[in-house]
This record gives sequence, C-alpha cells and structure tokens, in this order.
Amino acid sequence: MKTIAPKHAVDVLWDDNPVDVTAEVNQIWSVAQRLRGLYQSDKYKNVIIPMTILRRLECALAPTKPAVLKYAAAHPDAPARRLENISGFPFYNTSRLDLKELLADPDGIATGLCDYLDAFSPNVKDIFANLEFKTEIRKMESGDRLYSVVQSYSELDLDPRTVDPVKMGYVFEDLIRRFSENAEAGDHYTGRDIGKLMVNLLLAEGADDVLSEPKVVPILDQACGTAGLLTTAYNFIRRFNPDADVWLFGQEVNPESYAICLAEMLIKGQDADNIRKQDTMKADCFPDLKMRFVIENPPFGTPWAGKDAPVGTEKAVREEHEKGFSGRWGAGLPAGGDMQLLFVQSAVDKLADDGRAAIIENGSPLFTGGVASGESQIRRWLVEQDLLEAIVALPTDLFYNTGIATYIWILSKHKAPHRAGKVQLIDATSFCKPLRKSLGNKRFEITPEDRKRVTELYAAFEENEFCQIHPAEDFLYREYAVYRPARGPDGSPLRDRKGRPVLDKTTKDSETVPYAEPVERYMAREVLPHVPDAVAVFEEDLSKRKPVVRTGAEFPFTRWFFKREPPRPAGAVLADLVSLEHRVSDGFARLAALAADDGAGKEASK
Repeated sequence: MKTIAPKHAVDVLWDDNPVDVTAEVNQIWSVAQRLRGLYQSDKYKNVIIPMTILRRLECALAPTKPAVLKYAAAHPDAPARRLENISGFPFYNTSRLDLKELLADPDGIATGLCDYLDAFSPNVKDIFANLEFKTEIRKMESGDRLYSVVQSYSELDLDPRTVDPVKMGYVFEDLIRRFSENAEAGDHYTGRDIGKLMVNLLLAEGADDVLSEPKVVPILDQACGTAGLLTTAYNFIRRFNPDADVWLFGQEVNPESYAICLAEMLIKGQDADNIRKQDTMKADCFPDLKMRFVIENPPFGTPWAGKDAPVGTEKAVREEHEKGFSGRWGAGLPAGGDMQLLFVQSAVDKLADDGRAAIIENGSPLFTGGVASGESQIRRWLVEQDLLEAIVALPTDLFYNTGIATYIWILSKHKAPHRAGKVQLIDATSFCKPLRKSLGNKRFEITPEDRKRVTELYAAFEENEFCQIHPAEDFLYREYAVYRPARGPDGSPLRDRKGRPVLDKTTKDSETVPYAEPVERYMAREVLPHVPDAVAVFEEDLSKRKPVVRTGAEFPFTRWFFKREPPRPAGAVLADLVSLEHRVSDGFARLAALAADDGAGKEASK
C-alpha cells in the first residue's frame, strides 16, 4: 500500500487561495444592530442563522423558480421528485413570494414570510421548524424589527453561482466563530486550517483507489456541526477524482449547526436523509452502513453520565455497553464526565474493513484513568487490536474559544504493512504561524506550508526530532504491587512455611512497569537501590466474577518528547548574580544621592 504524498496529500493549492468574506459577513452582522434591545447578544443567532439559510436557499432557487411555479400551477399534484428536477436541487419552493416581494406589504410581512416558509419542500420546512423560526418572526414583528431585517437580507447576494460552497463555508465559519466565543464548554468549532490537515492525513495513505477510481466513498462525521470537515473531505476527493461519488453522512445535536449543515448539504446535492439531528451517544442513525472514512471533532470534557449529562444519554450508553462488542462500546466506558473515548469507539465501529478515521481529541484521553479504568482499557483495546496508526500533537491556541492542547488521532482498520504493530507520534506543536489579529482564543493558524511538513512527516514514517515510531506494546503497562517484608520482634524478615517472605500489607505501594520490560530489571533499576528488600507482586486475576485488571495503556505524549534542558554552568550563574548585585548596589547609591540632594535643598530653603 503506497502513500499518495507528496503528489496528492501535500498539494498546497487545494482551496488555499485567500477568500475574502468581509462584505458578506459585515452585511449579515449588521442585522445584529437592528436586533439590539429586542434580543440579548447571545440570542442574535436565533435570527441570523435562519435568515442566512433562507437567503442562501432563495438565491439558489432563483433561476429556476419561474419554471417551478409554472409547472406547479399546471400540475397541482406534481410529485416532489419532478419539482426537484426542475429546480435543479433536492428541494424547491412553490410560493410566488421571496424576500424582496415581501417588502411590498409591510403590514402583512410576518404572515407572508410564514407562508413563504410553508411553501418549501418538506426537507427545508423541517430546517426552519427545528429552529422554531416562526416564533422569532412574530417576536421581530412585535418589536418592529422584521421589515428592516427582511430588507437587509433581500439585498444580500448568497447565490451559489457567485458565492461557492467554499466561500459560503468561510461566511458560516466567521458567523459561528462569533457565536462560539461564548459557546458552552466542550463545543469547539473546527477551523478550516485544522480540517485541511486532518483530511490530508486521513487520505495520505490507503486511499489510492478513492483518488483514482470511479467509486462510492461514504464519509461520516458523528459530531458534524456545520459540515466543515465533511465539506473539506468532499472538496479534496473531488478535486483529485471528479468521478468519485462521495456520500456525506452526519449527526449533530445542536439545532443551529444542524440547520446550517443540512442546508449546505442540500445545495451540494447530498441526500438530506443522510444528515440527522441526533445525539450520537443515544443512537447510531446509520446502523447498517459502514464508512470508508470517519472524520470528526467530538466535544471535549462533555459528560455522558451523571446529573450534568443530557437527559437519557447515560441510560442509552449503558444499555449499548451491555451488548459487549456487538454494540459500539465493548471496550469499556470512560468516566462519566467525558465522552471523547466513546466517540473513538463508535468511530471504529462505523469503519469498513478498509476504513480510516481522523479524530480531534484534547489531552485527557491520552492518559487519564488508573490501570483498570475504562479509559485505560479502551486505550489497551486500541493498541492490542492494532487500530491506532498515529497521534499528532497540534499547536495550542488554534480554536476560537479555547487555547488547550489538542491532538489528531489517526485510526485504521487496515494498516499498511510497514505500520503494522507500530504507532507513530508527531510533534507538530511548533508548526503554525501567528495570526495578524487574534480571533477569540485563536492566535495561530496552520498554514499550507505547515500542513505540507506535517503530512510529509507522517508519510515518510521516519524518526527524527519531530517524529517517533514505537512498537505498540510500548504503550502498554502492568501495575505491580510493591511490599516490604513483615518483620519479627528481632527485626528479621518473617517467612512462611515454604520459606517465602511474609509481606507487610501496610507497606503496599505500586509501580507502573512497561509491558515489555521484565519486572526484575525494572525493580533493580528503579526500586531496589532505594528499598533493597522490596518485593513486586502482579495481582491481576481475570478469573474472578469481577476481574482484577492490572494491565493498562496510556499514550504519554509529552513524556516521549520531553527535552531536558541542561543546567547552566555554575560560572555563568555566578556572573549573573554578581552583575545583579552590582546593579542593586548602584541603584541604592543613586537613591541615597537623590535623598541627600533633596535634604540639602530643603535645608537651604529655610
């Protein structure tokens, strides 16, 4: 299985020309000025998102709208598929109204707008119903804001023929960024620079057929947001292989993000039924389908269990877990406060036999949890099943509303032979460029050049200062109990009838021993020089009804890449201290002189 780098994956031209959406975003955001007073700032999205979607769909339908109206008038019972064929999209509208026409009747504008929404095909009506937009229409009408909002949007050009999906993606990205700056903890919009790197890594190996053959390519995002990652993957594949039939699937729980995603998928010609408003923790909406690719950025630190979890989530997760490996979470359940490793397991479950996944995680899933914890056992399962291909550490301050460290996990159901039994770690924390102006917490971006470097490191699969390649078992460990012998009244070690030392249970400690290292060698190096009579005992017992597990796994990324700074020479430190002492002495001398001059002046003035 050859790689596609650098011919495909590191091509820095795809969708990288600067896209200026200032005019569109400023015009859309100016609506907020009209909403002030009637809405709090965190509620502006209740109007801005549905109105932007409405104008986008209206512009898309405009050229074929007369033909649709003519046919619908002549054929009142026309099937939906026929109207879709005439509109050129998998949706349509049978009303003579549009936003500009609504302005002709200021007194009836609210009723007219609601009637206009009702004339859309059912898949679009569902978008506005989920957003409860008619409630906002009545609110704007009562607050004397509706006319000016409709007027502003009627003048906005969002035609897909002039504002292509890439540019529209940037418009939505900028709007979502403004909303996301005060988003709930755990919700992090994935910037386009991050998404492009994820797609490059995802398709850098094991995808030659996808980029060259006319075949169906199903792609899933289980936390799809506004479809940024799905769109990025779609654009990449179609750029290199126009004959590929890319099917996009997504699940999203946030109603605003779901609405944006669905609207863009409809304009792209995707099947609306493949985008579902559903909590992935509660249900897999596509249980009979396996995916060639999964790409996603699940929420960080969001609870699936306990009082802060969404209603019904814990029950659904535990019921699924009881199915074992016939369900999605057979490897274990992480602590209830974070669902990231549930998303990882679900991604693996959704992959076809040749499938690959790219998932954004924060640092927590790398190492949290003790040896027997759900987190440790999930990591162990990934290692033992040889599913983890690579982990890439990203720069901090990449997201709009958090500066935390993040990582891309690359998973594969069918590793290349040279990767079998190995895990690649890439330290890309320095591969970024400062933004000229921070966007919320986002202070850095991954440039095309940075993306090229990271993808080349991944594809080359060679160790250097930024890349390490480890046998998978390096991430496994055993936890040994360490005791000191019990002692008799005279201080000598006690022994049982077989001559073995009797262990003092009150002295119990534990040591984490690398899986591949003999415990005797570890003890001789790490413990016995300090406690010469210590005894290590492996207390794992898998035969019990509730097994005692003492074998786990962790991915100590920071430890592997830790670079020890040698202490400065003593002479240099001494020289600095002497210099500092001289500066302090000189400062005191100047202060004393100033005080003396001041005293002399006061004496002379008497």
